[in-house]
Amino acid sequence: MELKIKYLSPKIGTDIPAPFYATEGAAAMDLCACVDGEVTVAPRALVSIPTGIAIALPSAEYVALVFARSGLGIKHGVCLSNGVGVIDSDYRGEIRVGLTNLSDTPYTISPGDRIAQLAVVPVVQARLTVCDELPESGRGAGGFGSTGR
Repeated sequence: MELKIKYLSPKIGTDIPAPFYATEGAAAMDLCACVDGEVTVAPRALVSIPTGIAIALPSAEYVALVFARSGLGIKHGVCLSNGVGVIDSDYRGEIRVGLTNLSDTPYTISPGDRIAQLAVVPVVQARLTVCDELPESGRGAGGFGSTGR
């Protein structure tokens, strides 16, 4: 699958790494902060960090999903402010990463820091069928915690 990418900043590929897969088995590519200087994320603050890139997915059969980097979340309490970012197939603007700092310590992002991951996955657009009853299942309507710890 070909993913077209447009560099919106002349720094991409020189001062700021272009998106890349860190290992051969990586499912998502790293996105880096395309900022001119350091950005400090205060505790409980929300920031929007530019990546300096835009993409063109080949069709509505694909979506690009922006995920948190686990090291930022576990080590520093920095995670995505919206849980998961959804880049629709028809979006052509800059990919920006919304971050929040859940810790009590300010966290500083430097130019080129890896701030998120981008995965491209297939999409199925469901055809909705309104019904009065849903088919039975083993779980039923059991909600949070209904399957155990």
